[in-house]
Amino acid sequence: MSGLELGQVSIRRAGAASPLFPALSLEVHAGEILTIMGPSGIGKSTLIDFIGGHLDAGFDASGKVILNGVDVTGRPAEARGIGILFQDAVLFPHLSVGDNLAFALDRRIAGRFERRKAVEDALASAGLRGFYERDPATLSGGQRARAALMRTLLAAPRALLLDEPFAKLDPELRQEIRSFVFEHVRIRDIPVLMVTHDPSDAEAAGGRSLAL
Repeated sequence: MSGLELGQVSIRRAGAASPLFPALSLEVHAGEILTIMGPSGIGKSTLIDFIGGHLDAGFDASGKVILNGVDVTGRPAEARGIGILFQDAVLFPHLSVGDNLAFALDRRIAGRFERRKAVEDALASAGLRGFYERDPATLSGGQRARAALMRTLLAAPRALLLDEPFAKLDPELRQEIRSFVFEHVRIRDIPVLMVTHDPSDAEAAGGRSLAL
C-alpha cells in the first residue's frame, strides 16, 4: 500500500483509565490531504506526536503507524520518513535562511554545488529568491512560514503531518499560506494528515475530514 495508515491507535495519559479519544484507524493515500477535526485539548497534537515518533513520556500509546506498507511504529522519529509542520514556523536563529533549509536537506543530494542549488531552487519556489544569506529574524510571518515548509520538504518526507500550522496567522495571511502549503504538498504526491479546530482549513484542503 502506498500511503499512511493508522491501526487502532489509542493514547492515554500515563496512569489514566480512559484514552484521550476512541481508538483510531484510518488510511491516507498518496496525494491526499486528510483532515482530523476536534476542539483544543482533545489530543490532536498528541496524535501527531505519536505518528511522528515524538510522543512525550507522560503518555502511553498502542496501535500501529504504517507507511507505504512498512510498520514504522518502533522506529525513532528520524528513521520514519515523516515530516511535521507545526504552528510555530521556528527557524534556527544562529543560521541563515539558506543554512536553515540546508540543515534538513536530503543526504542523498551530495556535493556543495548540488546542495546549494537545491536550497536556492526551494527558496525561489517559495518566493524567497536571494534570501539564502538573510537572517531569519528579518523575515515576516508569511516568509517564515514558507521557509519552514520548504525546509520540511527538502528532507524528502514520505508523509507529512500538519499540526494546526495556520492557527497563529492573521486571516489574510492564513489563506495565502494555506494555499501555498497545499499546492506544494500535492506536487509531491505524498500522504498528508492535518489536524485543526478550524473548519475553513478542512474546506480549503478539499479532502476527507474526520472528527476526533
